[in-house]
Amino acid sequence: MFHRVWAALLSLYGILLNSVYQCPEHPQLMALGVDEKELPEPHLGRWYFIAGAAPTKEDLATFESVDNIVFSMAPGPAPRRFQLSATVRTKNGLCVPRKWIYHLPEGSTDLRTEGRPDMKTELFSSSCPGGIMLKEMGQGYQRFLLYKVCELPSNRHGTAAVVPARYGGS
Repeated sequence: MFHRVWAALLSLYGILLNSVYQCPEHPQLMALGVDEKELPEPHLGRWYFIAGAAPTKEDLATFESVDNIVFSMAPGPAPRRFQLSATVRTKNGLCVPRKWIYHLPEGSTDLRTEGRPDMKTELFSSSCPGGIMLKEMGQGYQRFLLYKVCELPSNRHGTAAVVPARYGGS
């Protein structure tokens, strides 16, 4: 009986807390920034995969066997195209390289994956410092992915530098 009363009180507390402290809305990143650079331009470089979330377990099945992933985004072979490379380390220790190209259609804020016309990727700012959120949607699935920029150790001025993909690395 005590456990039921305690559970009911905790549930009520959780409902009240959620009604008072709402999660902030994260704005979608725009296709053109203040300096008229295309959206992914500030996000070129190397990124670590941090976490994923989805309405169903099936939407995250791709990540079940993953230990970690490092992504590298670089300018693509043509304007408004971006080359994305990944090194996926599986839980059994294998490293699997992956490559694909994102298109940024004229007048759109959504990235499209070459060869996957059903897939759409939206970019959002993140409250995680140095982080970015992606919302991937495809045929019958949707998932949110959180990435963090890879940084070099602090330089002599005490600031960290981003490892840009175009200057080295995979």
